[in-house]
Amino acid sequence: MKIRVGLGFDVHQLESGKDFWLGGIKLESEKGAVGHSDADVLIHAICDALLGAANLRDIGHHYSNKDPQWKGKDSKFFLKDVTRMLAEKGWSIENVDCTITLEKPKINPHIDEMKKVLAPLMNISEEDISIKATTNEKLGYVGREEGVNAMAVALISTK
Repeated sequence: MKIRVGLGFDVHQLESGKDFWLGGIKLESEKGAVGHSDADVLIHAICDALLGAANLRDIGHHYSNKDPQWKGKDSKFFLKDVTRMLAEKGWSIENVDCTITLEKPKINPHIDEMKKVLAPLMNISEEDISIKATTNEKLGYVGREEGVNAMAVALISTK
């Protein structure tokens, strides 16, 4: 068996009046993330972790924000497609561990729903997804509620 680990990171600005998609679900929030697609920072970080582990470059390489076909695209499409790419190379996703950093809204009440959405996209169990959230203690762009970021680590294996 061969195993690999990948690390993903993504950041998006927050803006009033935008929808806030996070972990494949729409959250009630005064501000939403700004981006070319739906700007789901958590899914983007997971995609980068998986792509990195499989040595398949990064999300921007596969789904350029310069390409109009991805404008407003649901990020769940990207995660499902990344999972397909890994499977084609013989990789299986073992687990992902994620941390979201933002001041508000509170994420803990939504973690179970996020896991329910994300697990089938990666062909793994909800038990194989860890999602944590923290604030930035009012420091920096996150603390000023100007942005949100997410980090993810993924373990993949091949038989």
